[in-house]
Amino acid sequence: MLTALTAALAAAVLAGLALGSVRIPPSQVLDILTGGAEPSPFRTIVLDVRLPRVLLGAAVGAGLAVIGAVLQALVRNPLADPFLLGVSSGASVGAVSAIVLGGVFGLGAALSTAVTIPAASFAGALLALVLVYALARSGGGGFATGRLILAGVAVSYVLTALTSLILVTADSADHLKEVLYWTLGGLGGARWDMLALPCAVLAVGTALLVALARPLDLLLVGEEGATVLGLDTARFRAAVFVLASLLTGVLVAYSGAIGFVGLMVPHAARMLVGAAHRTLLPVVALMGAVFLVAADLAARTLAAPQDIPVGVLTALTGGPFFLWLLHRSRTHEGAPA
Repeated sequence: MLTALTAALAAAVLAGLALGSVRIPPSQVLDILTGGAEPSPFRTIVLDVRLPRVLLGAAVGAGLAVIGAVLQALVRNPLADPFLLGVSSGASVGAVSAIVLGGVFGLGAALSTAVTIPAASFAGALLALVLVYALARSGGGGFATGRLILAGVAVSYVLTALTSLILVTADSADHLKEVLYWTLGGLGGARWDMLALPCAVLAVGTALLVALARPLDLLLVGEEGATVLGLDTARFRAAVFVLASLLTGVLVAYSGAIGFVGLMVPHAARMLVGAAHRTLLPVVALMGAVFLVAADLAARTLAAPQDIPVGVLTALTGGPFFLWLLHRSRTHEGAPA
């Protein structure tokens, strides 16, 4: 399975480099990647424009899919997703605040991009997740599907309104373009100097989560069962929530809020390899990378030369999937034991 998905990712990357408003033969793309091509406009397009965008898309897709799989295990709810739970909105509020306040206090673009925005995104994502978690558990009764989704939607709306408030009260109109980037979700601004932090955080974060596969599996048997088997569920959830928020914050800082990747991909992966996280998480990461690279390719080519934000396409495909999943969940809840 991993070999097939790796081959699919390589094919998606090659297609992402070859197709677009300017089409480049795949053989020429391979020559450019291997250093065999002479300097040309095609070489500039492949190496300086498309390759950083494709690599950022692969990293963001892999990360969002892994976060979705982990959140679904943590809250034991198949509808959990960074976007639906308001985590991405929290990260966006943090990023937008950093952009606006960075301009107000004159922190400078370099500092904002390298340090301030990812840190603020992480803080926003963590606060949003903690708030949704607290609201879903308020009044007891565990994580009912309806309560969790309502809490996530409510927090997401509030944070979106807060983003709008920050925008309309900002002094500089230059912030409008940057803020729209976060709200729509896109990879068009990818550059080589933007890849190191998200790729490093993704690699370390995914490795840690794979190492935590057994405790994640224990949560699947239920709160009481996991406790009996020796897991401190409260402490474990708190630690993984922080890790998931860090991943979400860093990825959203560079891509904006791209929804539904963390909802759709984990369910498709479970159909292929089951629910055991040691096997599931690497498969989810590869599938998420393939999905977002392909979605971004579609975003660049469907209305070329116009570039559609990839978050728009993932929402168009994820919305119907979410409705199907909600209907399926309701059917299972209503089924006789």
